[in-house]
Amino acid sequence: MKNVNIWYWVVTIIFAAFMIFTAVPNAIQEPESVKFITGLGYPAYFVPFIGVAKIIGSIAILIPGLRRIKEWAYAGLFFDLSAAVYSIASTSELNWQIIFIILPIIFLFASYFLWHKKIGTGS
Repeated sequence: MKNVNIWYWVVTIIFAAFMIFTAVPNAIQEPESVKFITGLGYPAYFVPFIGVAKIIGSIAILIPGLRRIKEWAYAGLFFDLSAAVYSIASTSELNWQIIFIILPIIFLFASYFLWHKKIGTGS
């Protein structure tokens, strides 16, 4: 159980750090971030919203307890990442940017799996 707890925190902190690192430019409406997201077809007003939502979700998965909120946070972060993969794949040819989105999805699933192992609910 101790190993599961350690691995959970390592994977979750790496995942949350990645999500926050990518969310801050959105939240502060950095011009490159706005250009990239609007280039995918999303309106400019969506950029700070998604940035703040990713920051809140990342913080939620780091706070112990809060089971229901944590479930919603994991779901929201998954939808964000899967929408990013779909948007990039739909608007341009597949390139190296996809790897930087698929890798966090792997960390998301690992964190979610380990969280359930840690709290004792199985899968």
